[in-house]
Amino acid sequence: MRRLAIDVQPGEYAVARLPAGAAVPDQLLRPQALELVSVTRTPAETSVICPAGSVPDGAEAERGWRVLTVRGPLAFTLTGIIAALSSELAAAGVALFTLSTFDTDHVLVKEPDLERAASALRAAGHEVAGD
Repeated sequence: MRRLAIDVQPGEYAVARLPAGAAVPDQLLRPQALELVSVTRTPAETSVICPAGSVPDGAEAERGWRVLTVRGPLAFTLTGIIAALSSELAAAGVALFTLSTFDTDHVLVKEPDLERAASALRAAGHEVAGD
């Protein structure tokens, strides 16, 4: 696996669940927001990844996540990025939640595991920057 540059994003994030077909609150998609927000809709649910302070009212939420972003853009032809990161973190006993965008991949780890995650990724030869 090639060496990756990974940035730890500031702030706490949440993974939240809204009922199937629920409207996405406008505040999550406001143009001035610079934080990562992802909305995924399936027939069974609407999932949201957002800053912990922006969890929609009434959502079931798992808070306390930190975001590690692979510096991109990454070519669609690259293979094994999430597989490598998840293997390295699993070997260190770190649970994760992943998210991919057009340009890159993001890995969420629980706040108490952040240092262990960063150490494991550095030990595997990756650059990890940020808090």
